[in-house]
Amino acid sequence: MAAGELGRSGGYYFRYMPQRPFQSLSSRETTSLLRQWSMLGRIQAQAFSFDQKFQPYQKDDFVMAFFKDPNVIPNLQLLSNSSGQWTILGTEVKKIEAKNVPCTQLSMSFFQRLYDENIVRESGHIVKCLDSFCDPFLVSDELRKVLLIEDSDKYEVFSLQEREEFLFCLFKHLCLGGSLCQYEDVLKPYLETAKLIYKDLVRTPSVCATRQLLSMSRRSHISLWTPSSAT
Repeated sequence: MAAGELGRSGGYYFRYMPQRPFQSLSSRETTSLLRQWSMLGRIQAQAFSFDQKFQPYQKDDFVMAFFKDPNVIPNLQLLSNSSGQWTILGTEVKKIEAKNVPCTQLSMSFFQRLYDENIVRESGHIVKCLDSFCDPFLVSDELRKVLLIEDSDKYEVFSLQEREEFLFCLFKHLCLGGSLCQYEDVLKPYLETAKLIYKDLVRTPSVCATRQLLSMSRRSHISLWTPSSAT
């Protein structure tokens, strides 16, 4: 494409990258845990590249161009709420809402406060509590109280801004799992899996400029990361 020429999708050309591996989601250990957490087959990553410089203030135009691109429409997979099956987007999107997802946390020490606040014991075991419900989840330990119950005395262990971090969102998603989730008694599997997936998805922009994670944990969630999110 000649210098200065705009792409056909609002200035961007997108290219589907089906060979881009996401080993964090396909390893034997991860798939075993995802099966236990009722998430196997319900969490997926796809990669697309683009050819124009991205500016954060252009995020709405960028995302709209992405969903209208002829290389995206026949390849982008979505998880249907009704059937629970993966389907192809198949049509142009008419309306979007783009939200910045910060990726500033670079260390798993971010979760050390779970130990400091006695939510997790020094042994790594998650502290149990009396059962309660936060629809549709059964809350039977202090970790899920921190993740779900806003009037919990430990909810403010993580600020509202920290809860928006991609690392926190990913960790929370794994902890809550799917409808038939078999919860862990210890924290380590959640931390290790979140770390692997996070490192796999948030990389140097030149490796994979655009990243998309589609997943479902009793609620569907679609997010788009661009290089500015990872810096």
